Order: sequence, then structure tokens, then C-alpha cells
Amino acid sequence: VQLQAFGGGVVQAGDSLRLSCAASGRIYSSYIMGWFRRAPGKDREFVAAMRWSNPRTMYADSVRGRFTVSKDSAKNTVYLQMNSVKPEDTAVYYCAASIQFTMQAREYFNWGQGTLVTVSS
Repeated sequence: VQLQAFGGGVVQAGDSLRLSCAASGRIYSSYIMGWFRRAPGKDREFVAAMRWSNPRTMYADSVRGRFTVSKDSAKNTVYLQMNSVKPEDTAVYYCAASIQFTMQAREYFNWGQGTLVTVSS
């Protein structure tokens, strides 16, 4: 499956933004779809993930309560709803797939091109 993240842009602190991760090809029920981000000068970090087959989700502490991961099976798309964004959310956001319900980036594959989110204060 090929993944492509899009929907980034420039927003102000406190705004909302929804990112999409479109999959071309089959997303197997065993897949876990994850969102990661890389801020300027920092390592890639886990943001959120969900099982494709059921609503189980997990979030990084830094985004829990503000971000929500969801899916539209008919559109083969995973979303990341970002609310109350902060300047520290500025990063390139990526989506990827895994067969492990994990925050470890090394367990994910089929990384798509990222989408840049810039949050101004």
C-alpha cells in the first residue's frame, strides 16, 4: 500500500487543522495506521495510531486530548484532526503502516511523503 499525507498548511495557535492520509492499495485489517512528525532540528516522533479493524487508538502525551485519529474505510483514508494547535506542533507530518500496535517508528513501513504544518504564535 502506498500512503500519501496531505492537508498541511499555515495556521495560528489555537486553530484546527485536519490532515489526511490516503492509501492506494489495500489496507489490511491487521494494519495499524500511524502518524508521526519531525520538527525542525528534531528527531521523528510518534503522534497517534489506530488499528484499521477496530477503534483502538493511542496518542503521544503531547497531543492527547487535542488530536484525534480516525478513518473512512470507504475512502481508504486515515485522518488526524488537530485542535488547539500550538507552535510546538510545527513539523512535517507523516503517515505509515505497521502490524504492531506500537509507537516505535522502526516498526512502521510504507512511509508516505509528509505534509508540512506550521503553527504561528
